[in-house]
Amino acid sequence: MSYEKPYEGLKVIDFSQGVAGPYCGMLLAQYGAEVIKVEPKDGDWARNLGQEYGQHSAFSVTANMGKKSIVFDLKNQKSQPVLDKIIKECDVFIEGFRPGVIDRLGYDYERLKNINPKLIYLSISGFGQKGPLCNKPAMDPVLQAFTGFMSENKGPDAIPHRTPVIIFDMTTALYATQLIASALFARINEDVGKKIEVSLMEAAAAMQSIRLMSGYMEGPYTHASSPSGTFQTKDGWIQIIVVKNHEFTKFCNAVGWDSYLTDKRFSTNSVRRQHESILSKDVQKLFITETTEYWKNLLNKFEVQNEKVQNYKEFVESEQTKALELISWLDQPTTNQVWPVPNLPGMSRLVNGDKLSIAPSLGQHTKEIIKGLGYSEDFITKLLDEEVIFGL
Repeated sequence: MSYEKPYEGLKVIDFSQGVAGPYCGMLLAQYGAEVIKVEPKDGDWARNLGQEYGQHSAFSVTANMGKKSIVFDLKNQKSQPVLDKIIKECDVFIEGFRPGVIDRLGYDYERLKNINPKLIYLSISGFGQKGPLCNKPAMDPVLQAFTGFMSENKGPDAIPHRTPVIIFDMTTALYATQLIASALFARINEDVGKKIEVSLMEAAAAMQSIRLMSGYMEGPYTHASSPSGTFQTKDGWIQIIVVKNHEFTKFCNAVGWDSYLTDKRFSTNSVRRQHESILSKDVQKLFITETTEYWKNLLNKFEVQNEKVQNYKEFVESEQTKALELISWLDQPTTNQVWPVPNLPGMSRLVNGDKLSIAPSLGQHTKEIIKGLGYSEDFITKLLDEEVIFGL
């Protein structure tokens, strides 16, 4: 155990698929835990989500680096004694099935805590473990709609849009990782483990707490300050935000709006917000006359908060991104691609070829894990012949 690898020596078994549960498991692996990912014959469905590259997609690479992959048929009863032997040695169990599914497969908390009393058991779901929607399929876009996020995410067309950033899956993973960390710390002084339940719906609500509260009390979104927002330029888009009075003064000095400085309609942020439509319209008329780079340089000179709206390629190749060494370029099994993977905040950089930088191919470690439990080659061959395990 060290600051570098605080979870070294911990063992995790990850039954989850998709993003929320697997990304949580990936974070535990990056902190030093041994994470064994249990996949079905066809693999975690995230491997086939979006564009496929060999046995991976951007989803499966991001969520599974540093893990070991084993392939079992969970519906085959002969798989249970082998998996139970792994679980008995684990500190953390992760599952992300709809409520009731893991029970039917035979890996519910009540049974597993008898095998391993100190097990920290994490269940991730879409709508939670109870209530009228608990059994409804629920991926990230569904929760974007249900929790109010999509109603706020409108462009000039006034149509609610989902964000392609799977924001609530990732947020759920972060909350889950935090819950596991606190449970592991508490377990030092406890004789038994704990079951933790977290849902995408709960994570979505918590992440939106400020806007959720103000939206409930005040109605549809308006900018918290003015002039603020995304404005079209001659060759692209720029984001600005002006909050404090001295920032408004700087903005007016930058663009030559002397008369606005003495106009009572714009004397404070509170009254500027009342006249937001006027300010936004005037800013747009002004910004369309010059390029994004022109406005960016001018506003930077006057210390007005702004930034060009970039695409991902521009962001990855930006000088600031390079200065922070934010991106590691990593090879991944079966993909024949080099992936631009963001390094995790506050952690060591990912190094190409290092075990923590590799998302495993399907079933890559099945034989290794089973042999490590003391089973013979003949027994492993029998499991393969009986379709308990696959793809050695």
